[in-house]
Amino acid sequence: MTYYEEDSRDEVVPVLGIRFEGDVENGCYVKLKTGPGECVPAEELDDSLEESSSVKRRPWWYWVRLIVLIACVVLLTGVCIKWVGPYLMDKEVIPFVNWEATAFSRPVLAVLVFASVSIFPSLLLPSTPSMWAAGMTFGYGYGFLLIISASAVGISLPFFIGSLFHHKLQGWLEKYPKKASILRSAGEGNWFHQFRAVSLIRVSPFPYIIYNYCAVASNVKYGPYLFGSLVGMVPEIFVTIYTGILIRTLADASNDHHGLSAPQIILTVVGFCAAAATTTFFTVYAKRKLNDLQTEDDLLVQ
Repeated sequence: MTYYEEDSRDEVVPVLGIRFEGDVENGCYVKLKTGPGECVPAEELDDSLEESSSVKRRPWWYWVRLIVLIACVVLLTGVCIKWVGPYLMDKEVIPFVNWEATAFSRPVLAVLVFASVSIFPSLLLPSTPSMWAAGMTFGYGYGFLLIISASAVGISLPFFIGSLFHHKLQGWLEKYPKKASILRSAGEGNWFHQFRAVSLIRVSPFPYIIYNYCAVASNVKYGPYLFGSLVGMVPEIFVTIYTGILIRTLADASNDHHGLSAPQIILTVVGFCAAAATTTFFTVYAKRKLNDLQTEDDLLVQ
């Protein structure tokens, strides 16, 4: 506390000092409130006024940019619905659905989906179109069982193949220390810690195919890697199955030359929004939890 006798009011003004690391004898202090008789230079006052005015202007610019962004998204969505969507539906989706229905029976298609989801990750090829086909043909129940069983093989093959190049993968990870620190967090701790870290990595936007090979370089055990991967892939599997069902519904409506009814449109829009919101939620949640795990590991190392 600091007492000033120069003013007739005899007020006591608290002065808070913040000491910075540096000179021990002459520490630097920042005074949050000036006492009576102290003046602030005009340059500092102008700078503070400019900073305060810029802070006040930020919300206005923020809302303007947000409105412009929303308008662009709505415009782009309208263009896709009006022209791009029907064109792709007529030229690409409907011919593919018709070819799939006439060329393969359900058992043969199940074998093809299982084989592609199992082998494509080892070849660094995306298996999402095969998951869409599973959703279009088998729905949620059989489609989920088919995809989850094939995914168990698809994530195991790169793990065992990558173990043959363990040292090379570790050297490759050393070139990207920031990304590697997240992956190495999955190889530390007990079984449950590794399981949780692998699940969060699978939900996060980290490339799915790359992690299949890089996981072995983080020294994670196969058990938590397998079960953590399967649990982390559940949201993605349901979203891809829903996408396949949605594609099939739109293709059937366009193929029969009649539009969707009002309840179908409402269910389609609500389902799409729910899928997008769920994906965003799990992605943000996984990134936040991974940052927390990385911070905990850094504290343990220190």
